[in-house]
Amino acid sequence: MAGSTVGFIGLGYMGEGMAANLMAKGNTLLVMANRRRDAVERLVADGAREVASAAEMASLADAIFLCVTGSPEVEAIIEGKDGILSGAKPGLIVIDCSTAEPDSTLRLAEVLAAKGASLVDAPLGGTPAGAKAGTLQALVGASDADFARAQPLIACWAATIVHVGPVGAGHKMKLINNFLSLGYAALYSEALALGAKVGIDAETFHSVIGQGRMRCGFYDTFMTYVIKRDENAHQFTIANAYKDLRYLGGMADSAKLVNPLGSAVKNQFAAMSAAGQAEKYVPMLSDFVAEANGVRPKQ
Repeated sequence: MAGSTVGFIGLGYMGEGMAANLMAKGNTLLVMANRRRDAVERLVADGAREVASAAEMASLADAIFLCVTGSPEVEAIIEGKDGILSGAKPGLIVIDCSTAEPDSTLRLAEVLAAKGASLVDAPLGGTPAGAKAGTLQALVGASDADFARAQPLIACWAATIVHVGPVGAGHKMKLINNFLSLGYAALYSEALALGAKVGIDAETFHSVIGQGRMRCGFYDTFMTYVIKRDENAHQFTIANAYKDLRYLGGMADSAKLVNPLGSAVKNQFAAMSAAGQAEKYVPMLSDFVAEANGVRPKQ
C-alpha cells in the first residue's frame, strides 16, 4: 500500500511520531484533532491535511490508524456519531495501535466487516523517541490477507513487526507483554524501597542490577528516572498502566485463569491512581512505594 492515503487519529506522545513517519515515507496523511491540537498543527504545517471527523477521514482514506487510550475511545471513534462506520467504504483497513480489550476488538472487526472494511490490531511497543525514529515494535493480529496490506504501512514506523495471529491476537499478546513490563515496575519499586530501608541506595542497586543478567530496556528507562530524575525518560502514565492491567484481569477471567500476580501488580497501580497521581509516569511508582514505606525518594 505504498503511496496510500492514510488517516491517523490519536496524535499523542506516540502517535505524532508515527504519523510523521507515515508521511515521510511517501503517504498522503489525513489528521484530525482528538486531544492534542498542537500536534495537528505541526503535521499540517509539514503537509498533512486536516479533516473534520472520522467519517470524513474514512470516506477519503485507504487506511486509518488509531492510537488512543483504550477500548471505549476506539469504540466511540468507530461507532459513534460521525464515526468511521458512517463513512467507511469497502476495502478500508482500520489499524488499531491502542492497547485494547480483545473481546471489543473481535466485535468491532465483525462490525467493520459488515461494511466491507477490515480491522487489524497492531498494538505497539517502545517509547516516543522510538516513534519519532521509526523503530517501534508492532504486535499484529490480522488475517494473512489483511496483514499483507497493513504491513508496509506499519513498517513506516516499526522496525520489528510480529504477525501474532488472527485479529485480536495482537491485543492479547500486548496485554501479556504489559503484564511483564508493569510487573517489572512494581518489582523494581518494591526492591528499591526495601534496599533503602536496609541501607542500599539506588545508585548501589543500579551498580549491581544494571551490570547483570536482569538488565533490559525497560529497566534502563525506569532507572533513568530513578537515578537521574528525568521525568520524561518513560512517558507512560499510571492511568494507562492501571487500565492495561484491568484489561489483563478481564482476559484472565474470560480464560478462567487464576491470576494472583496480575492482581497484585494491578493493585499497586490502583493505589497510586486512587491517591491522585494517575497522570504521573510509570517510573514514579518507585517514589509512591518508597513514600508509603517512609522512605524519602531521591530529589
